[in-house]
Parts: sequence; C-alpha cells; structure tokens
Amino acid sequence: MARAPLIQLSDISLTFGGHPIFSDLGFVVQTGDRLSLVGRNGSGKSTLMKVMAGLVEADTGHRVIPPGVSVGYMEQDPDLSQFETLGDFALSALDVSEHYKVEIAAEGLKFDPDRPVKTASGGELRRAALAKLMAEDPELMLLDEPTNHLDIEAISWLETTLRESRNSFVVISHDRAFLTALTRATLWIDRGAVRRLEQGFGSFEAWRDKTWEEEDQQRHKLNRKIKAEARWAVEGISARRKRNQGRVRALGELRAERAAQINRQSTAAMAFDSGQKSGAKVIEAKNLDLAFGELEILKDFSLTVQRKDRVALVGPNGVGKTTLIKTLLGEQAPDRGSVKLGTNLQIAVFDQGRKKLDPDLSLWEALTSDPTMAVSGRSDQIMVRGTPKHVV
Repeated sequence: MARAPLIQLSDISLTFGGHPIFSDLGFVVQTGDRLSLVGRNGSGKSTLMKVMAGLVEADTGHRVIPPGVSVGYMEQDPDLSQFETLGDFALSALDVSEHYKVEIAAEGLKFDPDRPVKTASGGELRRAALAKLMAEDPELMLLDEPTNHLDIEAISWLETTLRESRNSFVVISHDRAFLTALTRATLWIDRGAVRRLEQGFGSFEAWRDKTWEEEDQQRHKLNRKIKAEARWAVEGISARRKRNQGRVRALGELRAERAAQINRQSTAAMAFDSGQKSGAKVIEAKNLDLAFGELEILKDFSLTVQRKDRVALVGPNGVGKTTLIKTLLGEQAPDRGSVKLGTNLQIAVFDQGRKKLDPDLSLWEALTSDPTMAVSGRSDQIMVRGTPKHVV
C-alpha cells in the first residue's frame, strides 16, 4: 500500500553569502517515516529543516505540503519573548480542552509552566518549546536537537513517547543512542545533496563508508583514464589530427568532470595538550554540605579524584550537578566541609552558557583574545599544543 506524502521538496537550491548550501536538492517525507537527518557540522541540517518548516525560503525549487497536513517545528533557540510564562507559550496554539496535554509533557520533560519567561534558563525555554510541539501533536514533527538540556529521565520519556506515537518525524541530534533507537530511515546531507537510506541511524556509518569507498574507486578510475588519454594526446595526435578531434574533446570533458567533483572535507581530529604533569591527587573533597534555602544540594559528601580519573556526574535537571562542579573547583563555597586541589593543575571549564565568550566578538577575535593576559584578539596566531598556528 502506497504511503501518502507529508512534504515534498524538489529542485531546492540555496546560497548564503555566495556560498552554495544546497543545489537541486529533493526528497519526500511520507506517512510513517521516522528519519534521522545527518551530516557534518555546517552542512546545512538546521537550514534544511527550516526550509521544510517554511521558515527559510529557498532561492529556487518547490516545497509542497498536501492540504490538511500539519507540520510542527522545534528549533534550537526558540523565541518566547512575547509570552509571560513558559505555560503561556506552550498553550498558545491549543484549545482549552487540550491543555492537559501540556501538563503531561511538562511532567515528562520536567519544566514548570508557571515559570516566567524572563527568569527561565535556555534549557527551560527549549523544554517548553518541545512540550508545545508534543502537545500540538502534528502529523509531521521536525525536531532540531530535541535532547539538548534534557536529563536522562526526560530523554527516556521523550524516546518512549515518540516511539509510541503515530506521528512521522525528522530529527537532528548528536545523541547516537536516541537516533539508533527511534529512526527507521536516514537522510544524509553531503556536499549540498541529500541521499536516503531505508534503514535507521544504526546502519548509517557502514553505508557512508561504503559510499565513500565506491566514490574513491570511481575517482581513481577516472584519474587513470585521464592520464592515459592525456598521454595519447601528446604522443599520437599529430598523425591523426583531423580524425581524433572528438577524442580530444572527450578528454576535455573528462577533465571538466573531475574538476566539478566536490571533494569531501576531512574529519576533524580532536586532541588535548597534556599540559604540565600534575600531582597524583587532583581533588580531595571532605564532608561537604551545601543548601540553597530548603533545597539540599550536598549532604556529608566526600570525593577523591586522582590523576587520569574520568568521572561522570548524572542526575535529574536541577539536582545540583553544575553546582557540585563549581564547589569542587572552588567557585562555590560549601556550607560545611573542605575542598583541596592538587598541585600543578591546569583547569579548563566548558560551561553550559558559554559565559566566557563575548557575543560581540567575531570568531577570529574570540579565538585570539585572552582577558587574563590583556590580549586584544587582533593576532593572526594562536598556540595549539605549543605550536603557533594561523587562526584560520
């Protein structure tokens, strides 16, 4: 039985600042589809989802949604500035008889509908946007990083709810387990085009590697053919000049084909400088108590972290994980107990809100500035594991 299309994109092309994002892109999402949308950072996943949602208009091409089909979109950074509370936003498109759906979603995603928007964190805003989408229950849900700022229990609730629903969805996520558990097919954005695999994310990497291997083999064959034809053009054309102009033109076409191929970007390698060797003991916390009003964060808590330890802090949102990190680093004083840091420590913190980044700086300036050393951010060089590199 043929499945009904929910949305169709055809011949979509889009350019930002002279840089082509998509070219002649097209695909169909049908009833029952549960798609992972994957691709390198910067490949255009969020932009494509906004085209699907009708928030970004393509330069060329068509977006078709059949009459009566509802499409809902959850973006990474929702704007709730026109609403007083998170609940006002989540309820804004629902009838009174459907308000209970927001209450169910609020309980599963753990956010307070009465929280004023002005005092809500970025994570709370995202959870409200997700609750709004889940409560509206559209036939096609477009989910851009839905698990960001969710704790383990909330992710589990969302995964179960999506699995049990009858909705179709397209999801972007860096949560590999989430994608593997939920998706049945994969859309892969690669160099401005979209490929589709009729299997979920769990099969994606093997498919991608096979695709790249076949592509490399074809490129190798093309290079060998060009090399052979170029040798013939140099050695044999003078005797058969008139008869073989077609072969010369064919060589030019082969070279044009190779030039038109878009090379894959290499995979980014991540490495950390070992820094100066620290002592064996990194952190020693003894008998910590910490509370905010009636909320008890720590009670007689002790912890020893040794060099080379890898420690995960898990727990529901609001339980105090970030506060514990701040306490262990000496940024937050405990009500009782002591924290002792080891010798020769070099501490780096990647915080949720990226508070150390000045939003008024360009990426270049942010990379090369150092407030602790009064460096202005106008340098061309940065130090990478002890070696100067150009900022680009």
